Amino acid sequence: MRPQELNCLFAPVASLPGVGPSIAKLLAHLVGERVVDVLWHLPVGIIDRRFAPMVADAPEGAIATITVRVDSHRPSPRHRPRVPYKVRCSDESGTLDLVFFNARADYIEKNLPIGAQRAISGRIEHFEGRAQMTHPDYMVPLEDIDKLPRLEAVYPLTQGLSLRVFGKIAAAAAARAPELKEWLDPSWLKVQAWPAWRTAVRTVHAPSDHGELAPTTTARRRLAFDELLASQLALALVRARSRGLPGRPVTGDGRLRAQAARVLPYTLTGAQKRAVGEIAANMAKDERMLRLLQGDVGSGKTVVAFLAMLIAAESGRQAALMAPTEILARQHLATIQPLAEAMGVEIVLLTGREKGKAREAALQGLADGRIALALGTHALIEEDVAFRDLALAVIDEQHRFGVHQRLMLSGKGRGVHVLVMTATPIPRTLQLAAYGDMDVSRLDEKPAGRKPVDTRTIPLGRLEDVVEAVGRAVSSGGRAYWVCPLVEESELVDLAAATKRHEELAARFGKKVGLLHGRLKSAEKDAAMADFAAGRTSILVATTVIEVGVDVPEANIIVIEGAERFGLAQLHQLRGRIGRGPASSTCLLLYGAPLGETARARLGIMRETDDGFRIAEEDLRLRGAGEMLGTRQSGLPAFRLADLAAHADLLEVARDDARLILARDGELESPRGRALRTLLYLFERDVAVRYLRSG
Repeated sequence: MRPQELNCLFAPVASLPGVGPSIAKLLAHLVGERVVDVLWHLPVGIIDRRFAPMVADAPEGAIATITVRVDSHRPSPRHRPRVPYKVRCSDESGTLDLVFFNARADYIEKNLPIGAQRAISGRIEHFEGRAQMTHPDYMVPLEDIDKLPRLEAVYPLTQGLSLRVFGKIAAAAAARAPELKEWLDPSWLKVQAWPAWRTAVRTVHAPSDHGELAPTTTARRRLAFDELLASQLALALVRARSRGLPGRPVTGDGRLRAQAARVLPYTLTGAQKRAVGEIAANMAKDERMLRLLQGDVGSGKTVVAFLAMLIAAESGRQAALMAPTEILARQHLATIQPLAEAMGVEIVLLTGREKGKAREAALQGLADGRIALALGTHALIEEDVAFRDLALAVIDEQHRFGVHQRLMLSGKGRGVHVLVMTATPIPRTLQLAAYGDMDVSRLDEKPAGRKPVDTRTIPLGRLEDVVEAVGRAVSSGGRAYWVCPLVEESELVDLAAATKRHEELAARFGKKVGLLHGRLKSAEKDAAMADFAAGRTSILVATTVIEVGVDVPEANIIVIEGAERFGLAQLHQLRGRIGRGPASSTCLLLYGAPLGETARARLGIMRETDDGFRIAEEDLRLRGAGEMLGTRQSGLPAFRLADLAAHADLLEVARDDARLILARDGELESPRGRALRTLLYLFERDVAVRYLRSG
């Protein structure tokens, strides 16, 4: 149960003064539906209204608060509503026109009666040599001038919600923040000179200067640490719980792995051997494995996962690998099936497409244990899928699955070991934030024979040159991906861009051009990939659906259009689709000019290095965690108060503090422990509280 003192924060936003149904709807779109969501929406700027010049001294573009007399009104002509309503005002030094578009005349006449004096605050413009202010922010009688805010916090907003309205709502939310029992260690709090939680919340919503907006202020660091501590404590509780659950040791005799080494067409890298050893050692223990396998593009994660699955098969038990898309599941099958068949190990694929007798036979084989290995999509966690004795669950591109789905797969066996894989190298800071102390294996070597990719940046103005170069390469046997830009957060608009480029290239190269995007049916996607892999098409126009796992060794060119719109990690993933065969490969990054500073740095790094771990660190540095943690990029948990680039030092402390707390007070029953339970509820880490005996 959530502590009673937090109920005021988890009340609907409509409980705040001035929030009716229409404002509540806008707030739900912008921040969320509860008071606490408003509280976590921090200001990004400040408007200083203390500048109070005479009209003649007010410079262009300045925010000014000016005392004037209302002289005359010039309403919009009746049949010309687009002509603005103007109110002429003046002080001793000159005249100031107040300009209103689509304004209600009665509202203006009531607020600005002729002859009245008013304090007017807003941005100064000059039009035809005369000072003017369009839609002033404030127009108040002189007796109410004290109500005009001299400093005003600026928040990110949504259309239809004004700064003035949101400012009042944020102030009301901050005023509602209760006094909570302190959950931080007193000596740490004293050393940091941090304010109490409620004081910190009120301070961040009422900055007194631009310096107070920085993530380095005491109030911001205090709130960031609270959020990080809640996250790390929750991860530690979940981890302690999973370690406490009984596992079953799985120790194979090594015969299948020895066979695999003989049938593999290449030698494992040192990193692959090390990872397999770490996984085997984990699985041999009587506590459940929860290990993250992260590898750079082309580092051979699938083979490591296959060898881990063979450990289960050697012990007479079963293993399953779940991938987020059918394309990726079939790609894994293409890698693993020939090896498994050469060794006499039976393997089955389960996706939404398997139907009828083939599906029934697969389900029967898994249920009676005849089939040792299963690959598939979400279809693996459907109710009718049962394993005789599942020992290992492998989750690929795990950030695309919820914890619930991961638990559903591991729940199909008893004491199941879990290996999660990601092809997006994760900076250490984000690794800690997302996984806490999860065991990690890193594949930081590329298999022998992988050639470096020649990466070039080309302005979009030279598109015709690029089309010709791709045409020449294709005519001499090459194959090219053409990735279309991210137009916006809309699959339909991205699809339109891909369809248009496909039409243009098909008009030039005919049936040699294929098209692949996320809205195609599964069979159509497979056909597009099969045609490209077999060389029936030589150019594959695609959206980012090809980002992960697609493996066509003959492809040696990738054109990424609108490269400045992609994150570094995503550009690196896309580039990893080539350089897999014996031919030299080229990546062409087409960008729209002019380039911003961050985009220029991003493209520069792509030219400099193909080390995914370095690229991940640079991505964090350039874009900050907020953007890296966005839904498109990684699916890692987004923080609302902590900035992982600015607060990395606090994350390390939060992790250590969480460990110490659980070592001393594993059930959070001491006075500080009870306060920490409140912290977990405040940041909605309620699931972790359920793992406590008296939770």
